[in-house]
Amino acid sequence: MSEAERISRHSGMVRRTRPGISRFRVRLFEPPRNDGSGAGRTTMRSLSAGAFAFILTIVGFVAWVYSLGPLPLDEARQVSTTIVDRNGKLLRAYAMADGRWRLPVDARTSVDPTYLKLLLAYEDQRFYAHDGIDPLALGRAALQLATRGHIVSGGSTITMQLARLMEPRRQRSLYAKLRQMVRAIELERSLSKDEILDLYLALAPYGGNLEGIRAASIAYLGKEPKRLSLAEAALLVALPQSPETRRLDRHPEAARIARDRVLDRMVGEHQVSLEDAKQAKAVPIPKLRKPMPILAPHASDTALSVVKDTPVIKLTLDANLQKVLEPLAHDRAIALGPNISVGIIVVDNESGDVLARVGSADYFDEHRAGQVDMTRAIRSPGSTLKPFIYGLAFEDGFVHPESLIDDRPVRFGSYAPENFDMTFQGTVPVRKALQLSLNVPAIVLLDRVGSSRLASRLRQAGGNLVLPKDEAPGLAMGLGGVGVTLQDLTQLYTGFARLGTTKPLREVMAAKDDREPLRLLDQVAAWQVGNVLLGTPPPENAAHNRIAFKTGTSYGYRDAWSVGFDGRMTIGVWVGRPDGAPVPGLIGRVAAAPILFDAFARTGKTLAPLPKPPKGTLVASNAKLPLPLKRFRPVGELVRTGGEQALHIQFPLNGSRIDVDRSGGAEAAAMPVKVAGGVLPMTIMVNGTALGEIDGRRQRLIDPPGPGFARLTVIDATGAADTVVIRIQ
Repeated sequence: MSEAERISRHSGMVRRTRPGISRFRVRLFEPPRNDGSGAGRTTMRSLSAGAFAFILTIVGFVAWVYSLGPLPLDEARQVSTTIVDRNGKLLRAYAMADGRWRLPVDARTSVDPTYLKLLLAYEDQRFYAHDGIDPLALGRAALQLATRGHIVSGGSTITMQLARLMEPRRQRSLYAKLRQMVRAIELERSLSKDEILDLYLALAPYGGNLEGIRAASIAYLGKEPKRLSLAEAALLVALPQSPETRRLDRHPEAARIARDRVLDRMVGEHQVSLEDAKQAKAVPIPKLRKPMPILAPHASDTALSVVKDTPVIKLTLDANLQKVLEPLAHDRAIALGPNISVGIIVVDNESGDVLARVGSADYFDEHRAGQVDMTRAIRSPGSTLKPFIYGLAFEDGFVHPESLIDDRPVRFGSYAPENFDMTFQGTVPVRKALQLSLNVPAIVLLDRVGSSRLASRLRQAGGNLVLPKDEAPGLAMGLGGVGVTLQDLTQLYTGFARLGTTKPLREVMAAKDDREPLRLLDQVAAWQVGNVLLGTPPPENAAHNRIAFKTGTSYGYRDAWSVGFDGRMTIGVWVGRPDGAPVPGLIGRVAAAPILFDAFARTGKTLAPLPKPPKGTLVASNAKLPLPLKRFRPVGELVRTGGEQALHIQFPLNGSRIDVDRSGGAEAAAMPVKVAGGVLPMTIMVNGTALGEIDGRRQRLIDPPGPGFARLTVIDATGAADTVVIRIQ
């Protein structure tokens, strides 16, 4: 065939072929031509089929990705509820519903940097550079598998491992790996690197029901992972690779080998020096699992029941203080006898925050009803309410700490109070009567103050007193004939240190604190009570005049109390049997007061002084007191020689409202006070502050106090007094 005949014709185009090259060879290098013979159509059909298959594969892959559904982030973020103190220290954690321990983690604040350094170097060196998949790591792992015949290092990134933890699968397969890669990309698009790391650190398995670095560190090492040694950090890096076969409580030798392997690799990658690695390898492996911490169990249980759907509940407690007071309660309860429990509560005076709460001697001791919170149990307070009786008496102005008062037999109808030791002291200063906790003077003053008024004032200040059903407050409440909780009693005692106001106790931290102070006493009266209690004789071997405190013992030796305060905090102590059974010889001064003083000593802080006396406080000896304040006599015992009328305030009337016009100056705003009866000289007192004496006409102009309620008292020479409460506008 001539060269011209070797010319190929394709769609009107003529090409020459060199001799020796076949037609088949030419067609391999030429695009398909449609010459009507069908060959071009076949080639186009094959290409179209390939493109269609490729598109179909892409569509199928996209459809498969969509079929996976959204990332199970909500489930992955579920953690054990943890109770932390005011500084973020763990008090107690509660296992999840399925029994797993999974504690929330913040890699930036709660994990040792050494551990993070080893983790990233061992598991994912380019964690902060890749987008979920590390092609270099995958290639290296594949090459090592091909050349050595076994897996040397994994190609999974931390993000891919997190994806596997979020959607666990038992079998390893190409499908599972592809799914992890897809999920890893989704995670990188949805979360920041820090969030991914935090989730991984919370979900990483450590054997049994332990998940996450915090749970493992606490259970295996007995501490938070904030500060780890090199040996501890390497161990915690190694365990998640095979958590069940490396469990410290079952396979400690396997765990040691895995830890040392991590150290060897870190030496090879120049992350750890050879000498440091050698020292770390010499550290023995822990072989026992430690229990999760349970500090402040009663406060934690209460917070868990009140605060719902919150993974981390922050309390006002101080873990360090709680940690030293719980053993104190336990040891003293054991020393005091079987079935006895102890309750302790510590309150910050200024804020009203509960700093420590020990609800029982031992939370797990059934014989002592350990799970009953005795700081919230209603018990008889014994003599611990007496300071409030004296406080109201000081406020009303008919008695002063240096006034004299009789401690002798007295009867109120069928009720005849007696002292604890069945003796009487005769005439004593009011200060000593309170410090010695004499019963008769307290009841005599309560009769003058009024039981209902005392109960009302204590409730107003946050003390929820519990009386028998259908029973009104009576004189017996002054000696413990009423129910109150230790926490309410302690709140009331903070009113002395706060100079007359209390603040509702707070135990759960809140973003907004809208608690308002509650009125207990006038400032002067509150200071006077605190000053008297500061001189109460302390327990044996304790320092004098350091802590203002009061003790109490309920009827039948069922409850022993001691509540004390300094300028910084107030501590309340209760001792007794939770079932209310009597304990012969259980006395507040002997059983509870030593615990109170020891609790103050264990706070680790020097005692803060009490506030200075407020303006207007009368500080004087008995000899320099006004005549009506030198000695207190009950109204019914006044001796009259001239048939004089009883003292009575004629103006202003009790409960009246007085409109004061201050626009015309002090003289125009003066308010008249008129009295009838009584024995001169007479003294006028407004809100406990003496304003002077009434003249011979039994009247006087006084400068009215500011707007609000005011208590006006007139006392004559015999000690008789009359009081009215008015409202100034």
